[in-house]
Order: sequence, then C-alpha cells, then structure tokens
Amino acid sequence: MVTVTDKAKSKIEHLMQDGGLDASYFLRVSVQGGGCSGLSYNLDFDNEEKKGDQFFEDQGVRMALDMKSFLYLAGTELDFSDGLNGKGFNFHNPNASRTCGCGESFSV
Repeated sequence: MVTVTDKAKSKIEHLMQDGGLDASYFLRVSVQGGGCSGLSYNLDFDNEEKKGDQFFEDQGVRMALDMKSFLYLAGTELDFSDGLNGKGFNFHNPNASRTCGCGESFSV
C-alpha cells in the first residue's frame, strides 16, 4: 500500500480541481525503467481500470498500481514539498537501496 501525507493530498485535490477531473478519476502511481538509478516514479490521473490494477485509498485519495509497481512501492509514502530545496512530489520508499540526487529515480 502507498500512503499519502496531508500536503500530498492537498496538492492532488488541487490538481484534480484545476484539471476539471470528477470523482471517477484516480491517481495512477507507477514505476518505469529509466532515470539515473535505474527505475523512475510516475504519477498521472486516470479513469480507466487496467487488467491487474491494485487499488488502494488513503486519506480519501484513490490510487491504482499495476502489479509490478506494487512490488516496488509497497510501504511507500507520497509527500509534497513546496520549500526552497525543491518543489514537487517526493516518494519515501523503504524498498529503495539507492536513490539519485534529484529523488526521481531509485534502485532496489
């Protein structure tokens, strides 16, 4: 399961509202090959279920993960930072053995 901090929830709700997305949309969280550490995180809004999707909800945020991504992201916390040291979503992944300096990719 992926958990969501209060700041991440607020930003997700804001993005959905700005995009005119209704309650049929959910957050698709996935892992893709690439990035300087081998794997990179991907966030997107979707309203179509795919075969093998695993659905979770935390703090009212509905999320879908494909089975491969679920294996890499189990126990991960999604946060949002708007501070001086960088703005954007951050993944706190206990499964990552190495992350890159920008925090957008990892390896296990």
